[in-house]
Amino acid sequence: MMPRAADFFALTKPRIVLLVMLTAAVGFYAAATGNADVLRFVHLMVGTALVAGGSGALNQVAEAGSDALMLRTAGRPIPAGRVGRGASAAFAALLGAAGTAYLFLFVNALTASIAALTLVSYVLFYTPLKRVTTLNTLIGAVPGALPIVGGWTATGTGLSVSAWSLFGIMFLWQLPHFLALAWLYREDYARAGLRMLSVGDDDGRQTFGQALLYAAALVPVSLIPTVVGLAGPLYFGGALALGCWFAATAAVAVRRRSIPAARRLFLVSIAYLPGLLGLLALDKVLP
Repeated sequence: MMPRAADFFALTKPRIVLLVMLTAAVGFYAAATGNADVLRFVHLMVGTALVAGGSGALNQVAEAGSDALMLRTAGRPIPAGRVGRGASAAFAALLGAAGTAYLFLFVNALTASIAALTLVSYVLFYTPLKRVTTLNTLIGAVPGALPIVGGWTATGTGLSVSAWSLFGIMFLWQLPHFLALAWLYREDYARAGLRMLSVGDDDGRQTFGQALLYAAALVPVSLIPTVVGLAGPLYFGGALALGCWFAATAAVAVRRRSIPAARRLFLVSIAYLPGLLGLLALDKVLP
């Protein structure tokens, strides 16, 4: 059976690609001064999408065995037998290499280097460590936080405290988000032999406790853009309100330690990020 284009598209994890593109776009917009270079922005989006798609596909190649054991992922193209592992690996490598080269040629070397680091750390560090240590979530948050920095440097602006404050926000946001997801699918992860914090944490104290710790740390970190002059009072007030809401939801999850509480924390994390990034963009538009 010949693989369909839709199966290759599914290999890229399109929803994650969209999130990566969104965060890179926000990084670009936050760093841009005066009239933004629209063509460079388009190049950034194309290159970022290619690298993110390649990363997602390489991840699926590496995790095809464990994906086959989990109900949530058994229907993915490789474990379901719709695409061969060799063809998937070639497709993924082509996307990643093409995206990195594209960013180097049409954006700049620093942004291409950040994209390459994102791919390498996601595929060669985070992915295999899921079978080795529960710290994999912490390590995996690094490649998840780098695209916003790549968007920043795509404008030609160098790395600064402002850029790293955006990195810090993305890094900390991912942790309660993925810890909640890990609790919801802890049986799946256990079946596949993955070392998630939620596996074996029968009462949820560690999983939800750490989620609260990171959500609480996110509150002051999310305010740094105002402190360093990247954003104004509108962003500050909105970020404080959103952060308190996120942290309060995590605190409720600590008390209840249940599937409904984990699901609510996961949904609030999904609402939090676009809300915060939208505030950052809006604050730059308004006087």
